[in-house]
Amino acid sequence: MTIRLGIIGTNVITDRFLDAISSLTDYQLAAVYSRTSDRANDFAHSHGIEHTYTSLEELALSPHIDAVYIASPTSFHAEQSELMLKHGKHVLVEKPAASNYKEWESMSEIAHSNNVVLMEAMKTTQLPNFSILKDNLDKLGPIRSGFANYCQYSSRYDAYKNGEILNAFDPTYSNGSLMDIGVYGIYPIIALFGRPDEVKAQGHMLKSGVDGAGSLLLKYAESQIIINHSKITDSTLPSEIQGEFGSFVIENWNDFNSLSFNDRISKNVSTLSEQQHENPMYYEAIEFAKLINERTLESVNNSHKNTALTLQVLDEARRQIGLVFPSDQ
Repeated sequence: MTIRLGIIGTNVITDRFLDAISSLTDYQLAAVYSRTSDRANDFAHSHGIEHTYTSLEELALSPHIDAVYIASPTSFHAEQSELMLKHGKHVLVEKPAASNYKEWESMSEIAHSNNVVLMEAMKTTQLPNFSILKDNLDKLGPIRSGFANYCQYSSRYDAYKNGEILNAFDPTYSNGSLMDIGVYGIYPIIALFGRPDEVKAQGHMLKSGVDGAGSLLLKYAESQIIINHSKITDSTLPSEIQGEFGSFVIENWNDFNSLSFNDRISKNVSTLSEQQHENPMYYEAIEFAKLINERTLESVNNSHKNTALTLQVLDEARRQIGLVFPSDQ
């Protein structure tokens, strides 16, 4: 069936998602919500959307939509998702799916009780090259260590340094480097290796109350993974998963656009990656539509369990670096 889609959140990431689904016949853009009618009408006009709403309750009750894509600030994810789920709408919610594990636990329960799809829009774990990595882990032999690196200087950091605190650096919206960037490192590692035995975190806290950069050490019984993240610096270093037989090198951890295997024994280097869609959000959109049309409530890689474990790691890391959100209260 064609999924009639509603939109919450009229920002840059929404534009990227709409570009990703523009070539897919699974979706029909049907409605958009914004707090102001002017913004809703402008967005609707630019994307050919028929129905506009300035009330979330009216959107949830709308007979014109089957599902909702939520790309509002993280602090709003739980409340908005739960409202849509309770009214039988499938929900694709941007990462991180919630401010904390407690919120996600409630969201997951509501989704299951209403028999609707709830999926976190973590693009990385839906990419073909991530699947190739996952399917070839045995090439590494016993896995001993790894390094997941994603550092991206925020376009809003210059404004922050000039005294203007935008959403990206405001704890009110459950933001900061760990939540916005670090989650890209944590979630795929959880999807590959499961719950870590121990989490150690450090972060560079900004005066606004969020972290600008940091790192985590996820310790497993036989291995350890370092996750490096930042919104106040850039990095060009690749990421790596190391085993006793060799290592996988991943260029651009957030979109897995290049994957190679370095064989320690033969000294050969082989490319395993394939050409992916130019918009990496394309694959999460396909997965969400597939779940709805096949009446499957959870994705395998973007499962409720993986989101729950990721948020538990985020909660523990925030506890260690002193990052507290109003949503935690």
